[in-house]
Amino acid sequence: MVEHGEIRVVHRGGSKINFREPVITSDSKFLLCASGECVKVFSTSTEECIHDLRGHTDLVTGVLIRPTNHLQAYTCSVDGTVRVWDFTDGILIKTYVIGCPIYSIYASENHNGVVFIVTPTLGEKRSELFQLVALHLPQSGDQLVEARELSAVLADVSSNPEAIAFGRGGEFIASAKGLQLECYFFKKQKSYRFSLKEDNKKGGKNTFTCITCHPKDDCIATGHEDGKIRLWRNINHKKEYTYSTLHWHHSAVSSLSFTPEGTNLLSGGEESVLVQWKYNQESQRDFLPRLGAAITHITVSPDGALFCTSHADNKITIIQSCVKVSAVIQGLVKGESLRSDLMVDPRSKALVLNGKPGHLQFYSLQRDKLLFNLDIVQQEYIHQSGLQQFEVVKAAFDASGNWLATVEERKQKAAELELNLKLWAFDEQTQSFVLNTTISAPHESRITAMCFCRAADNQTTMLVSTSKDGHFKAWQLAAPAHTDDEGPSWSCDFVGAYHSLAPECCCFSADGSLLAVSFQEVVTVWSPASWELLTTLSQPPGAIRDLCFGRLSCSKYLLGTTEKNLLCCWNLLTCSLEWSTSMDVSLLLADPVSENMAAFCFQDGCTDLFVFKPSEPRPLFSQKAVCSGKVTRAVFAPREEMLESCEESCQWLNCSQLYFISQYMDLLTFTSKAEEERLMASSKQLVVDDSVAMTPFYLLLGKHRQQQEQNQDSLSILSAGRERLPQGSVAIKELLQTPAHVLPSTSFLCSMFVQSLLISVTDDREEKQHTEEEMESEKEEEDSEEEMESSTSRPKEAPSAGDRAAADSSEAPPLTKAQARELRRVKKLDHSWLSSVLDC
Repeated sequence: MVEHGEIRVVHRGGSKINFREPVITSDSKFLLCASGECVKVFSTSTEECIHDLRGHTDLVTGVLIRPTNHLQAYTCSVDGTVRVWDFTDGILIKTYVIGCPIYSIYASENHNGVVFIVTPTLGEKRSELFQLVALHLPQSGDQLVEARELSAVLADVSSNPEAIAFGRGGEFIASAKGLQLECYFFKKQKSYRFSLKEDNKKGGKNTFTCITCHPKDDCIATGHEDGKIRLWRNINHKKEYTYSTLHWHHSAVSSLSFTPEGTNLLSGGEESVLVQWKYNQESQRDFLPRLGAAITHITVSPDGALFCTSHADNKITIIQSCVKVSAVIQGLVKGESLRSDLMVDPRSKALVLNGKPGHLQFYSLQRDKLLFNLDIVQQEYIHQSGLQQFEVVKAAFDASGNWLATVEERKQKAAELELNLKLWAFDEQTQSFVLNTTISAPHESRITAMCFCRAADNQTTMLVSTSKDGHFKAWQLAAPAHTDDEGPSWSCDFVGAYHSLAPECCCFSADGSLLAVSFQEVVTVWSPASWELLTTLSQPPGAIRDLCFGRLSCSKYLLGTTEKNLLCCWNLLTCSLEWSTSMDVSLLLADPVSENMAAFCFQDGCTDLFVFKPSEPRPLFSQKAVCSGKVTRAVFAPREEMLESCEESCQWLNCSQLYFISQYMDLLTFTSKAEEERLMASSKQLVVDDSVAMTPFYLLLGKHRQQQEQNQDSLSILSAGRERLPQGSVAIKELLQTPAHVLPSTSFLCSMFVQSLLISVTDDREEKQHTEEEMESEKEEEDSEEEMESSTSRPKEAPSAGDRAAADSSEAPPLTKAQARELRRVKKLDHSWLSSVLDC
């Protein structure tokens, strides 16, 4: 990780999840796997990432469930630390500092307080020599603890974690390296070595590739380069040991694993087939074929219900007892090289690049998850070394994301180059791309560049391709020639050339009015409307490698890089060279939503980054040694929400984020301190309940609960005196938490429970009815008072003597308005409870 002021280079997803063997928890609910500098916790049922355990500062090399506490996990790293995690809550509990790189970790219930780690041999300068040591973890209440008590167990071991395993509950540990198998017994404190010849009689290679031990018997299973599996027995007697051989795999066995009871042995390799052998009945085998890619690791859950396989295409497959695939966790597919450019799909905002052979993968940068694979070649891939098959070498999107162009090629040894140009249309119903036009042999030689006219207001959709055959071709979408045709298709509209030179790259201006095509040392500028050659630009010496038009206010500039380490900027208004500088630019690209441009420069084995505007000589941002090796693929991904960074060096990250792939196929990006703080704040807001898994439904539930809490807070101010809803009562909580076998029948409880849920609605209705009655009574009272006032205003007749006497005897003081209202309220009260009291 490279730090430079407020901006640093980080892994923003896409790390390998197949680097080390994954681990399934004891309840089979979660799966833990190392992924770059962190550990990802996945749900085995939903495939969603629940937590990222972050804390290591270098590559994580091992994950292990703690034998004495199944809710905690050990992790080790090249940074020289062993960390203890609560993986259900994603909390770092303790860090043990060892001080030397760690390449794998092992533990057993028989060895409490001790873990076994593989480290480089002390005092040995050669990095290929490793040793297995026992690390005694000190008991301390501190979170950061130094652990220096190491004791050597095996002197010469392999750094491959598949080559070391505990046997029979931790009574011994076995290690395989080269042609040597070594077993160390802890009680005897004695080790035995067994050797094999390099080649057997039939010419097979006996080199060890992986190892596993039976959980109950003295049996060790080893895999070999020739595809054979050997079962070693009587290993505690060096002269009496025996082994039997199993053979099904045609190439090297990459992983072996016994089931928890030891009844079955699982094996896998390049065939993409999981093989299940019956223990002591090895002639009986079960197969789970077509898993998609070569198997690199095999894991079994502690209860034996789930199997887990890691694959070479950065994928983890979860299998239910070797019967069916229940879940697939797909990471960013990484091959040996990246033939196509890095692209961003304008519709889904996903990163698009080469995936598994013959496919393009659409990868979500926000969710760090593969969305889908698009089969471009549409042919079955044959897993055979040395066989030449079609590969996707070029791809490009138009501005709206409605069209995708791909180029696939195959070069046989004794045959001509096969080329196919395919145009794909986006289908709204399937939400994917459908093949529209296939053009066989679009050029006579290899296609060097391809680009769409990305002008938003352009009336016609146009694609330009350049080739080593000395021509560039313009392909245009045309209406169907006959009414019987299904829809529009693509055809060649123009073929251009310049003095029989081979074009290398091409680029459209932002408004689509100009097309620049480079022919070795000459840049030609064409008008796509008339296909007239407008002007030529040259700046010898050196052939042009990259061309890029400026954007927005810098659209009058055209930039190019040459093989003679020059970066040139031409002004298209004056058709002259504006400026040039000497630098070895390996990649030049423009931000589609701003004037900024990025130049990756290779120097002294590392890549430097310069961000600049073509109109200003001073770079906006520069950083040395962003990664080792040469960067040849990068892309600006526009942000959904703009950042508000005030720092001048960080403003170029406000509109877009720059992603690039290193020489070692690592996906990296630049992030600022303000962005990290914003991400931390947003992640804290998503936390609703620690007991709920982080899934899309959890996020939806959290948003709903947050709104519900806000509504309840606002209502509580208005109705502070109201009773609490019965849903939150102690009785209902007790009802839901009581074991089912001690509860009454459901039919008995159902009516009571439903009635309790309806109380709140009844209370609302009664309160509303009571309010309406009160308002009506007040209205009647006001009407009666008005009538009384009007009657008193009329002249009264003189009362008789008898009436005056009766009035004197029954006259009472008049009630006030408040007393009359209280009297009406008392009359409406329910006094039926008095009868039950009197009866008692």
